Amino acid sequence: MWFMSIRECNCFRNVLRAVAVAFPLLAAVSLFAQQPSVPREAIEWTDVWMPHTNEQNLPRVLLIGDSITRAYYSGVEEQLKGKAWVARIATSKAIGDPALLAELAVFLGEAKFDVVHVNIGMHGWGFTEDEYRKGLPALLRTIRDGAPGARVIWAQTTPVRADREKGATNARIEERNRLARAFFTGEGVPVDDLHALMKPHADLHSDDVHFSKEGSALLSAKVAQAIEPLLPHR
Repeated sequence: MWFMSIRECNCFRNVLRAVAVAFPLLAAVSLFAQQPSVPREAIEWTDVWMPHTNEQNLPRVLLIGDSITRAYYSGVEEQLKGKAWVARIATSKAIGDPALLAELAVFLGEAKFDVVHVNIGMHGWGFTEDEYRKGLPALLRTIRDGAPGARVIWAQTTPVRADREKGATNARIEERNRLARAFFTGEGVPVDDLHALMKPHADLHSDDVHFSKEGSALLSAKVAQAIEPLLPHR
């Protein structure tokens, strides 16, 4: 009969723990390895920011988006000052990319969010409109699973000043906005029409895609206006 010393038992337990941790990670890596080729940009990036992590006296809001969201974030934070703590995750990952869902799942687990505002349509032009449409349910499911009970708001993608041959065009943005509106309205998710807001304001672009300080201020006011009525009272 074989007996283990206390030291051997502890070592064995540590091995089991390591296996228990490694197995799901390996399974996840294997799952991603089996994914079909995902169209990505030459540079991918993610920027996360969550202030007042230990404060519980105000509702917590999450802005999900890209560089446009990052530009109007501070304005939303200022307009909701004293009413909510506002966090952001801005990323180049696109709807249809499983890496986007993985990023969101991690960040959503960092806090209890009461309102989630989503403006994430300006990337992923390597995906077809049908692939974009098929990616919407998984996006919403990830948000609802990660922030149960949170009120979700969908923002329509803003127009561009000039079409790009291998990037955003207004025709594609409008088609994706049509698909997104149909899906989110059917799911009972309110739509914040930032596209309609900015369409008459080509003069407020800083380049073909992004907006000037004045344009971002206009967006931040509209986003804060959409969020504030959904904040819970504490």
